[in-house]
Amino acid sequence: MSKTDIVEFVANETGLTKADSTRAVDAVLKAVETGLKKEKKVALVGFGTFTNKKRAAREGINPSTKETIQIPAKNVVTFKAGSKLKDAIN
Repeated sequence: MSKTDIVEFVANETGLTKADSTRAVDAVLKAVETGLKKEKKVALVGFGTFTNKKRAAREGINPSTKETIQIPAKNVVTFKAGSKLKDAIN
């Protein structure tokens, strides 16, 4: 499902125009992004939890040259599904 599909779904479910639905979806995505930057965690009860975690620097191997390379530390976003979401898909 793409962002366009989500916008159409929101428009159909709420009766909003596609333009209003696009703004609503964009606002929710921006809120998740801001929450991850500031608080490192966004919890949507029943749906799931997004978490911003720091991945440590590590050594890796370049598959084409077999040389050891240094992979820098970075932040990664993880998602843990909530109970209602798990129940809905099972």
